[in-house]
Amino acid sequence: MNAKLCTLALLAVLMSFTQAKEPKMKKIFNGKNLKGWVIPENNIWWAAEDGVLTAKSGPEQKGSILWTKKQYTDFIVQAEFKMGEGTVDSGIFLRAENQQIQIGISGSLKRDMTASPYIPGKGYPVEADNVKNLLKKDGWNSMKVKAEANKYTVWLNGEEVMNYTSEDAIEEGPIGLQLHPGREMAIEFREIMVAEI
Repeated sequence: MNAKLCTLALLAVLMSFTQAKEPKMKKIFNGKNLKGWVIPENNIWWAAEDGVLTAKSGPEQKGSILWTKKQYTDFIVQAEFKMGEGTVDSGIFLRAENQQIQIGISGSLKRDMTASPYIPGKGYPVEADNVKNLLKKDGWNSMKVKAEANKYTVWLNGEEVMNYTSEDAIEEGPIGLQLHPGREMAIEFREIMVAEI
């Protein structure tokens, strides 16, 4: 076999190995209902219609968390989100309520902290980069979060913006979407997918 054929064969093997390593994303929101999620009691906050999951505060502004029924260890979760009315304070919980990637305005800092980790007792230990330039206030945004052991990486609209190693991470738990209490707000999610790694 000549050198050119050997090189092509090696490239083919390397490409197949690389593709095999790519995690397969699976939809965890079917766009029609809340199948696969733990529906809160007396749910008035979460609704699914036409491929969109809407979270909207109720009259008492109690807030709510929508958890997956499934538990995850290492994973990548990605979703598109769009800010709705009011002061949006939302986020994605990673295996527990004390490990959150923020979406929208921080209640404590009174400014947008999208893509930054919020850890109770530590606040925001790091701030995501370049969010001001990347975030679309009136359109759909994509967020991808990789949770591998206690290391979190976040991409916003295709750009890597945050890395953080959490001392308080737990090994396994569900993924949650937050509707913050004490806020008059709405947020929409679509194309919610997960890959286990």
